[in-house]
Amino acid sequence: MADYIVRATAAGAAIRAFAITSRDLVETARQDHNTSPIMTAALGRLLSGGAMMGTMLKGEKDLLTLQIQCSGPARGLTVTADANGHVKGFVNNPIVELPPNKDGHLNVGGALDLGILSVIKDMGLKEPYVGQCQLQTGEIAEDLTYYFATSEQIPSAVGLGVLMNKNNTVRQAGGFIIQLMPFTSDEIIEKLEKRIAEIDSVTMMLERGLTPEGILEEILGDFGLEITDKIPAAFVCDCSKERVSRALSTLSKKDLDDIINDGESIEVKCQFCNKAYEFSVEDLKELRK
Repeated sequence: MADYIVRATAAGAAIRAFAITSRDLVETARQDHNTSPIMTAALGRLLSGGAMMGTMLKGEKDLLTLQIQCSGPARGLTVTADANGHVKGFVNNPIVELPPNKDGHLNVGGALDLGILSVIKDMGLKEPYVGQCQLQTGEIAEDLTYYFATSEQIPSAVGLGVLMNKNNTVRQAGGFIIQLMPFTSDEIIEKLEKRIAEIDSVTMMLERGLTPEGILEEILGDFGLEITDKIPAAFVCDCSKERVSRALSTLSKKDLDDIINDGESIEVKCQFCNKAYEFSVEDLKELRK
């Protein structure tokens, strides 16, 4: 499998961990949305984080949505994931160009600027769970780390990265999430914090040829790492003409009449994958009934 997620435990289950390689799914998103390098990096990081967080869901039909509303030129991002490694997403403004940040990297934080991260879990209950936090840096990994600490009270370390080729295709993409269980000893916490401070960036580890298993081995090899699961990951959109029809049918009869009276077919695009669906005047009349 090209893209996949591994789940693991370490330190006698005091630590749980996830890692992903996601180059193909991020490249699919880049092609679907024709994103600039900065927005490919932003969307790619959120897709990678969302895919890993999706595998934390318990139910087969549970859905996770990560939504960023922000004041920067990106204007916001949305990613949806399920428990099976399927993820999809879009950015409100796919073309943002900014000078590199102070470290010489793509300035994702500048593209997002101030904002709110919302984590919505639809677990089939009457109301979905919604957790929110303010963006800390807009670099996404730090924002997810802060979300876990403040909204779910789970001390976590999140690393995410996207590396671009000179022709603006995706060279590397992936990430990890390391989380501490409530019974983790201070000694393990201290040792882990020291280890995480020493490791390379996600993209450097991927460039060195490390797999998701290798990334977790690099971080948790001294903690008795046990890989427990391996899940294929992919950019998957479940849109269809029928679903778009249902959305169109929610328009008021007046709005539908206005479109029908124009006498021309219309094209409706899926936000998540940009696939276009055409509706003839006859199709619209059928919806109008």
